[in-house]
Order: sequence, then structure tokens, then C-alpha cells
Amino acid sequence: MPDSTPAVPALLRALHERSRALGIGPPAAFLGDWCGSPAVIIPSVDLRPTRPEQVFSVAGHLVVVGFRSFPDHVPDDAPLLPAAVRGTATGRLTLAPDGRWRGDGTAPDPHEVVRRYGPPSPGGTGDDEGVGDDGGDDDEVGIPLTWAAPDRRAHRRAVVDCLEAIRAGEVYQTCLSTRLDGRLRADPLETFLSLARRAPAARSAYLEGEWGAVLAFSPEEFLVRTGDDVRTSPIKGTVPADRDPAELLASAKDVAENIMIVDLARNDLGRVADVGSVRVSDLLAVRPAPGVHHLVSTVTARTSVDHDALVAATFPPASVTGTPKQRARELIAGWEPRSRGLHCGTYGFATADTLDLAVAIRTLEVAPDGRCELGVGGGITIDSDPDAEWDECVHKAAFTWGGGPAPWL
Repeated sequence: MPDSTPAVPALLRALHERSRALGIGPPAAFLGDWCGSPAVIIPSVDLRPTRPEQVFSVAGHLVVVGFRSFPDHVPDDAPLLPAAVRGTATGRLTLAPDGRWRGDGTAPDPHEVVRRYGPPSPGGTGDDEGVGDDGGDDDEVGIPLTWAAPDRRAHRRAVVDCLEAIRAGEVYQTCLSTRLDGRLRADPLETFLSLARRAPAARSAYLEGEWGAVLAFSPEEFLVRTGDDVRTSPIKGTVPADRDPAELLASAKDVAENIMIVDLARNDLGRVADVGSVRVSDLLAVRPAPGVHHLVSTVTARTSVDHDALVAATFPPASVTGTPKQRARELIAGWEPRSRGLHCGTYGFATADTLDLAVAIRTLEVAPDGRCELGVGGGITIDSDPDAEWDECVHKAAFTWGGGPAPWL
């Protein structure tokens, strides 16, 4: 194979053009840290609506790709995207540590794809480009994505009601979200590549189908499995990127928030794990994410159950519900005026012996007509301040407009 390696943007654009030319499903991309690789691309996958509990079922040598939305819905508020989509493929391309693409199954030669379907522009294969870098500078060019003002008063009411429920002993903490409604006046793939360059995240992904597109920039693992070994890494605790990350470990609120969710994650995995195998392998690690710093902990276990049983035992993710989990979900459904849609659900891919899923936060849901939604939220504990919780929501959404004050102010 040639020494030069097509960069992710060049390869994705060429695969997208290839799918149009051949009348096949578009590519799906997973960037950041997936299966230990900075990029995994499914060259073509036909993602169609399916039953949520069947999204990650795998048979044979297939690669399964899909998403599953948060399961609780507000009456008369239809989500923008289907509740779940799924597609299968027989090959994938993985960016190896040496910077070269490795193909398996029926994956095409990336060099041939770029040569045949890529634009005849300088920089051909984009040898010097990074995973989310297409060689341009879009930091000074606004992405044509506009947001309407979200409902701050409804979010504040929800936080106040949650604090009352905590004082009454109904819950110890919950995750509360708000929804941003907007419109995208650009190609979803190009928008994804621009945002991936502006705000690279550990669990970025691009999924597309006739139903619309998902542009995901989550920093959070949900489930990562190889054989019988599984881990989950809940995020709880956030400060803006321009603040000292040491504030997280000094914050009683953030530390308590994280530890409570670690206990919930241990309980969720313990439902299907081998007896005695559940461990907390990393507690209260401070990690950067687009626009913020987070506290992240990791829980590991061993289990022989299939993917469906593992997801059923742990979904929805611990970090986006609350403790105790079932009561938190019931209360959230009454406090939040909007259905969450994909927000706080999961997306990723699976093979017969691997599963790699992210928590669907910092995730744009885009309809075919350009309407889009973004859910943002945070954990509420007895020490929460309603105004600070709203500010955290805005900080988490700010990557979509390049940081700074919210565009609706």
C-alpha cells in the first residue's frame, strides 16, 4: 500500500461520495477513542429504525451500528429522531497506532476510495491532517447553526422541585436536562467535521440515514466490552475549562455527585456480573472535555451474558438518571417538559465479542429538513444552586457556537 495515509476528513468525504455514486448506505464514523483507536469508520451502513431492545444484537461476523434513545417520553412531545436505529456491515476501517488504516472484512482500500471519489484538490490524501482536521481554519468562520432561547424558567423549576425531593428523602440526586431547538443550514457531515476539529471529544460519532443525522461529541463511555471483560466510566462533576480543574476535587458537591453514581454503576453491572468481579478501578479522575473539565470514575466487571442482557441491565446509563434509579426516572419524567430523545441514550457499535457504546450527551440530533435539537444537563444534589446548574448547561452547549456568551442573549 502507499506510504501516505488518507486523513479522516478526506476519507469520510470520499466514502460519502462513494455511497451516493453506488446507491449504498452512507459511512458511519467514530472518532476519539474507540476500541483503542483514534478513528473507526464503517464504510457503508444502512441505518434504519428498529426496536430499541434489539439495536446491538449481533450474529456471525457482522459489525452492528446504531443508537438507542432515552426510554422515557413526555406525552404529546414527539422526539425529532426515531427511538432507535440499527444497521449491519461486513467490514470496517480502523486507524492503527502507526497512523495507517487497517481494513477487515469487506472494507475497501481507503487510498483507492480517496483517489476515485475524493475531490481533485491540493493535498489529495491529506497526509498531514489530524483526525478531525481538514487543513482549514474554521475557527473564524461561523458554523451556520442557530439556536432559539431554551426554557430557563422550566429548568429552574425542575431544579427547585428536585431539591425538595432530595430534602424529602425521595432521591439522593438526579440528572436534569434542558433542550435547545435550532436549525442547521449546512451539510451535516461538513458540520460534524468542523465541530470535531473545533472541539475534539473522546466519543465523537457521525451517523446518518433517511431519518436524519446524529453529530455526537460525547466525552463519556457507557459500556466498553471485550469478551467477558466490561467497564463503564460515568462522568459526574464539571467546571468550565477556564477554571482550575483542582476545584473539582475540592468540591463536596461534585465529589458526592460522582461517588453516588459510581455506586449506582456498580449496582447496575452487579445485576449481570460474575459474583465478586465488580471493581472500582479508577475513582475521581480529573479529565478535560470540550469547554469543561470533568470528574470521571471507572467500574469494571466480568460477565458472560450477551450484549442484549448487559445493555438491559445497565440502560439508561447511571450518570444520566439518578439515585435511586427507578424513582429518579419517574420524577424526571414529571419535571422535564420535553422528551429527551437521543439525549442521555447511547450510540456505538458491536461485534460478536466486543461492544463499544457512549453516553449520548453533547449530541446534535438533525432532521432531514435541518431542524436540530441538543440536550444538555447536569447532576443535582442537595448542594446544587439553580443558577449555577443553568450556567453549567450553557457551558456544555457552548462548543456549538465557539464558546463565549450564549447566542440568544
